[in-house]
Amino acid sequence: MPTRINALLIEDDARLAALVKEYLGQNDVDVTIAGDGETGLQLARGKNRFDIVLLDLMLPRLGGLEVCKRLRAETRLADVGILMITAKGDDVDKVVGLELGADDYLAKPFNPRELLARVRAVTRRLAPAAPGAKQWLKVGELEIDFAAREVTAAGRRVVLTHYEFELLALLARSAGRVLSRDQILEALRGQELDAFDRSIDVHISKLRAKLEPAPKEPRYIKTVRGVGYVMAREGA
Repeated sequence: MPTRINALLIEDDARLAALVKEYLGQNDVDVTIAGDGETGLQLARGKNRFDIVLLDLMLPRLGGLEVCKRLRAETRLADVGILMITAKGDDVDKVVGLELGADDYLAKPFNPRELLARVRAVTRRLAPAAPGAKQWLKVGELEIDFAAREVTAAGRRVVLTHYEFELLALLARSAGRVLSRDQILEALRGQELDAFDRSIDVHISKLRAKLEPAPKEPRYIKTVRGVGYVMAREGA
């Protein structure tokens, strides 16, 4: 039996919310619905621990971007997955949402199967490493513990969102090899989906801000112009 995912859907369109709940429920995702931002935030802070928040941006009482910001500001909720649901073509909102800590986005109207794929991708944990596989990596003053999903930089613990850790782990496991944006998106989402060109750049920028001593002169995650990104090799 697959492990069920526990999701919080914050959506003021009751009909859409009911359809999403029914479809995801048939595919091992338990959905709790909140009809406005304030209620959604209260539920997220409650005793029920959610794996992912499906967050519409246009909400009554408290907007989706503010909900995202407040979720990421609380230590207990810092690693919950956040999938933004945006109006089609609202690139500015996508960038702002990603900068506030959202893991991914999906534009309305969407295909339920694509929504399910995104939910599974955001909540997917790293598969257990094979016996003898490397469990940690050290590059300069940066240390990554893959098993514990913990990162330290210059001795201080760094709090990363689920997506940020997955991105860092992907780059670290491919240290020394350049990965294109398309390769990164495909690896993290589990399949090729319509990509928002700036999403990876935003997440890389956030990672650098958290990890690098001088983010504008990155030591660990380097840009290869016209190609993609590469992680420095161990011992660099």
